[in-house]
Amino acid sequence: MLFNSLSFAVFLPIVFFLYWFVVKKSPKFQNLLLLASSYYFYSCWDWRFLFLLVFSTLLDYYTGIKISEANNQARKKFWLWLSISINLGFLGVFKYYNFFADSFAEGLADIGFQVNPWTLQVILPVGISFYTFHGLSYVIDIYKDRIKPERNFIDYSLFVSFFPLLVAGPIERATHLLPQIKKKRYFDYARAVDGLRQILWGLFKKVVIADNCAEYANLIFNNSADQSGSNLVVGALFFTFQIYGDFSGYSDIALGTARLFGIELLKNFAFPYFSRDIAEFWRRWHISLSTWFRDYLYIPLGGSRGGTWMKVRNTFIIFIVSGFWHGANWTFLMWGFLNALFIMPSILFKTNRKNLDIVAEGRLLPSLRELFNMVLTFGLTVFAWIFFRADSIHHAFNYISGIFTSSLFEIPRFVGRKEAFITTILIIFFLIIEWLGRENNYALEKLVVKWPRIFKWAFYYGIGILIFLFAGKEQQFIYFQF
Repeated sequence: MLFNSLSFAVFLPIVFFLYWFVVKKSPKFQNLLLLASSYYFYSCWDWRFLFLLVFSTLLDYYTGIKISEANNQARKKFWLWLSISINLGFLGVFKYYNFFADSFAEGLADIGFQVNPWTLQVILPVGISFYTFHGLSYVIDIYKDRIKPERNFIDYSLFVSFFPLLVAGPIERATHLLPQIKKKRYFDYARAVDGLRQILWGLFKKVVIADNCAEYANLIFNNSADQSGSNLVVGALFFTFQIYGDFSGYSDIALGTARLFGIELLKNFAFPYFSRDIAEFWRRWHISLSTWFRDYLYIPLGGSRGGTWMKVRNTFIIFIVSGFWHGANWTFLMWGFLNALFIMPSILFKTNRKNLDIVAEGRLLPSLRELFNMVLTFGLTVFAWIFFRADSIHHAFNYISGIFTSSLFEIPRFVGRKEAFITTILIIFFLIIEWLGRENNYALEKLVVKWPRIFKWAFYYGIGILIFLFAGKEQQFIYFQF
């Protein structure tokens, strides 16, 4: 069930009505309703993988209690590593087994041995990386005595499976979400309106920006050998806005939907394409994943406490693991490696905490220095996205080599160029709104709230009309594959 589908447009109001008008007096029944709705939402993808989700939930619920009850460190470690091993084992089998089997076979072929590896003919369970990381953070936090285990199985299951975040995040923490699940919630009209406003902007990002950009990005990337250098640059730019509109659009819809039920999820994006260096970009892109790796991998490895070598080593480990988290392909590893390379100067010269404020805060326009830094950071990001989107390392290098030819200076020409021009105009409008709203949690949060009522609603209806008129061909959310 897609957020931008008719089925979700029917599903959400029904759950909302039952939640606030039928079971509103009982938090217990509210949670039970949300859990049942979440399981239904997930089963719409493939009901068979619902059993895997339930098993993962049972595993972490039980091991969390056993860790807490263990009377010595050895037993605590046993239950912790049992949970980690099984969780990562499932993730490894479904997501990475075929990659390692094929890579091993290719390595043997290079030295003269031909083998036909046995591979799994199974689709990747949607959301497995996200709900696995929910469970891992929970049991690790119990092991570290940061939280106590949740004894109410319904409440814990809802923490893992809450439908707005189930299949593509944000990756929640028990310390943030479980207390909200356990307390009584009251309908707040202003919060609900704010949620609808964020859903509206998320839908615009997804169906107008991302889905239209996808059409031209796919056209150019899938036929890159026949494209001019200028076309290839255009394709990379379209993919850059596709993946941002797609993933941040999903996050906006997820956060807005959760707010309709009185729940606040973790912020996942903070206008990353306005970053002034790569370190700032990674504080603003997929925030829940970046902070997860920081807290559960980077800091345990030693973080920045050691010498220069340890900082460099830990940074490369984090980014390469992050790349591998995204998928079983060498292109994702290369994408992670490039981002580690790009961030190295700020790590070595200790400027990675330089840009903690909002760019041009309190001003309409950035300074020339800020503009230059934003353009440079954006260019590096676009370059790295080529590897993320490419089918293989070979494809990525051929794509890049195709850019740096004399045809780079030709006028871009490809099928649908006129329609792509309209998409470009919409991207410019989108960037203007994002820029004007960059000091808020999301672009529309306060941008037009204080306008006269007639102009405010004209703006909202205008966004709705743009969605209706310029919605692209329906595309599955990119991060469903991760």
